[in-house]
Amino acid sequence: MSITFYDIPSTNPGRSWSANLFKTRYTLNLKGIPYKTEWVEFPDIEPLCKKLGIPPTGKNAVGGDHYSLPAIHDPSTGVSLSDSLLIAEYLERTYPDTPQVFPHNTIALQVAFVDAFRSNISAIWDFLTPAACAKFNPRSEEYFRRTRKEWLGKDMEDMAPKGDAAVAEWARFKNGLDKVDAWYSAKTGAVNGGPFLLGKTPSWGDIVVASYFVMMRIVWGEDSEQWKDISSWNGGRWAGIVGALKSFEIVI
Repeated sequence: MSITFYDIPSTNPGRSWSANLFKTRYTLNLKGIPYKTEWVEFPDIEPLCKKLGIPPTGKNAVGGDHYSLPAIHDPSTGVSLSDSLLIAEYLERTYPDTPQVFPHNTIALQVAFVDAFRSNISAIWDFLTPAACAKFNPRSEEYFRRTRKEWLGKDMEDMAPKGDAAVAEWARFKNGLDKVDAWYSAKTGAVNGGPFLLGKTPSWGDIVVASYFVMMRIVWGEDSEQWKDISSWNGGRWAGIVGALKSFEIVI
């Protein structure tokens, strides 16, 4: 029996677009675990999670319960859960004979790396979120715009930096990536080649990094100035990591 993976669709040809969702898609594909995708629009996420008995993943900006994807349902165990990290840990425990994303007991180090990585790319969200919203299907776009205005007090169009502020924030994003690049560069000579944190084999940290960059490529487009800019940075490292995992982007 196949796992059901719940993803949020978009108007892009491959439909999948979200970094958080790609973390789980990459993990399932890397492990070779049979699964199928069920598409869920934003307004339907909370009812789905309640139906499956999945608790909220946190609180929204006004203190209400926040339900989010990715989520999976595994009919072989009866388990339903959300949150990409919790899903990865579950798959690691439940399917130990598949390729490991936390090899050599590195889960604590991988989680610490991810937290540091996300802190260093925080400048990207005011650019990326409005662009992503424009790719949603109509029901999801209306819901996302309405709820984020309730939570954040601003329209999507007012979120994106403009003029000198945009130049400064884009530079801050690049500076953050320069720090992450230094971490990747530090492994040179310590492991047997390869573009990943542990060399030739991808692990959770690489999955997370690739997930954010594949979202940027999908949302802005491969021929966009933004993606061309990012692809040229740090010796092409970020486009290289995405390219190395290209076969695992597949939507099943």
